[in-house]
Amino acid sequence: MSEENKTLREGMLVGLCNPLLDISAAADVAFLEKYDLQLNNAILAEEKHKPLYKELVSQYKVDYIAGGSGQNALRVAQKVLEKPNTTVFMGCVGKDEYSEILETKARSEGVNVRYQYTESESTGTCAVLLTENGANRSLCANLAAANLFTKHHIEIPENRKFIDEADFFYITGFFLTVNPDTIMEVARHANAQNKTLMMNLSAPFLSQFFKEPMMQTFPYIDILFGNETEAETFAKEQNLPVNKEDMSEIALSIAALPKENKNRNRIVIITQGKDDVIIAQGHYALISDSAIFQNVKINIFSDGKITRIPAISVPSEKIVDTNGAGDAFVGGFISQILQGRPIDVCARCGVWAATQIIQQDGCTFPKDLQIPEEFRSV
Repeated sequence: MSEENKTLREGMLVGLCNPLLDISAAADVAFLEKYDLQLNNAILAEEKHKPLYKELVSQYKVDYIAGGSGQNALRVAQKVLEKPNTTVFMGCVGKDEYSEILETKARSEGVNVRYQYTESESTGTCAVLLTENGANRSLCANLAAANLFTKHHIEIPENRKFIDEADFFYITGFFLTVNPDTIMEVARHANAQNKTLMMNLSAPFLSQFFKEPMMQTFPYIDILFGNETEAETFAKEQNLPVNKEDMSEIALSIAALPKENKNRNRIVIITQGKDDVIIAQGHYALISDSAIFQNVKINIFSDGKITRIPAISVPSEKIVDTNGAGDAFVGGFISQILQGRPIDVCARCGVWAATQIIQQDGCTFPKDLQIPEEFRSV
């Protein structure tokens, strides 16, 4: 994917996502049922969810945490890298106290924040509802200002400079609901310049209800992240083989989908909580009846390779909040791939980072964090 021991520099990676202030609380199942929310799921707020936020604050002890999936991942990457401004983050916020909290937090942790500001909406928020002592989480995001990001922001010369100079891009699936045109601009640029585009399936509803922008982007994706539920939903929606007993088949199927950049095979990484991380590498060939994708026959096992990375067991009594586990995994992975390290090392760092995060409130590391020597930057 890149040269071993790649020299770190400022602006190596640009991330795009929705910057949100998380409003986190330990809630009960009845509260979730009242607002038609499911365990371990993420949705966009509808009209019926609008009263949720005030009720959450009034009925429960809440924590305000700098959030947004993509921004979280970059914060984690920067913590491991210990090299400020290696990553750049873009998203839209309001001109208010919440955006000041978000920017201060992100910059203090080494992320170069390049927000687009709007006066039309307030900064977005996300209700993070934790149940069973943090073992389950349900997310309900009110995007507000985050929904107003425009492609113009990356066309401004001082921002376009970051796009042109980056070697890597990380875009969450959540951003598909906001500005697909920006995603396609970045995707085509990455393909033309042989840069690495990483994306995240992010949530099941995106594969179900935002298929068109997702599949327009898909041929440009070099590395794809997702958990087992997200990957299974994607496979079903794309009529790919689904074997719930073995996620490797789904991973290989996704890795084999048509790809623009033929210089490298797609890598698909599926996390499974306490079970092994599945890494699939492979490319497609128009020679098989094994699957049909957009009226094209594909061979899902052409040069397919599976690697399994064991999860680290954490006693249930030490698990505080699983909300940031997926973002932390991506952040750990990013911190290593920017240094040109092998994919298995990238994934092991992701597992380590996620293990640290779930023992804290929000997507934060413990204050006495010791980064393993093998993951430290040179």
